Amino acid sequence: MASQQMDEIKAMLRQRRDESAGAPEPTIEEARAGMEAMLGAFPPVEGVRNETVDAGGVPAEWTYPGPDGDPATPGTLLYLHGGGYTVGSPSTHRRLVSSLCLAGGVKGLSVDYRLAPEHPFPAALDDALAAYRWLTGPAGVPASQVVVAGDSAGGGLAAALLVSLRDAGDPQPAGGYLISPWTDLAATGASRTTRASVEPMLEVGGEAKSARMYTQSGDLDHPLVSPLYADLAGLAPLFVQVGDHEILLDDSTRLVDAAKNAGVDVELTVWPEAFHVFQMLVGVIPEADEAVSAAGKWIAERVAAAG
Repeated sequence: MASQQMDEIKAMLRQRRDESAGAPEPTIEEARAGMEAMLGAFPPVEGVRNETVDAGGVPAEWTYPGPDGDPATPGTLLYLHGGGYTVGSPSTHRRLVSSLCLAGGVKGLSVDYRLAPEHPFPAALDDALAAYRWLTGPAGVPASQVVVAGDSAGGGLAAALLVSLRDAGDPQPAGGYLISPWTDLAATGASRTTRASVEPMLEVGGEAKSARMYTQSGDLDHPLVSPLYADLAGLAPLFVQVGDHEILLDDSTRLVDAAKNAGVDVELTVWPEAFHVFQMLVGVIPEADEAVSAAGKWIAERVAAAG
């Protein structure tokens, strides 16, 4: 059963969605500004230090945990934010990344990859690759001390990054942590129908516009656009969290099944009655706190196991 806080947030999300029905669709600039304003209203997480950095030509943000924010902290979370490939930034996800770093005892590198429609596929993937290669090259962090992570579109991008690294012969990281990953831009999952009545955040078909802006070519089942269709053999261990009330539920469950069939070490947690990327509300709802704590434990274990 969902917590009272979870139910209250879901009710608020549904009310906001109902009130906006029929309103003019915001421009991409308005959508970006709205996300920045909404998520920027949350208080910062104490006990971390943030610092901008040029990660191989890609803007990014370091998150150093601890009272002094020590750059020598072992282990690094390479984070790719969500937002349908069209909105979002390290600042919108700073609270979540900070909480994950504290929970896992690692530092974070949040990548400010280029967004569509100005920069369609493969710009975001190219930036993720460049940041990873900078991190494991000039920045001096061994791949075995890196966990790649992301939520929603960023989760799909993280999976695509793992596939690209394998295909290019780059070393895999210690693991991949995927939060409600968007892995099927072709929108073939049954959960888009079976969860439509309980999904409080995403609207069925609403992701189609973002998919078109990201791909522009219309190749929605390209394996690096929709990693559900990729060969997943040889990827790093995966940890996937998703809510049971998400229309994108099948994007996670089918990816997990495909990864298992390919011999990948993968763990899945489906949170009862939870909505899309509920982890963003860490410190607000207990389910988010529990999920971040579990992810932090997994991240720490992966970094330690990889040596």
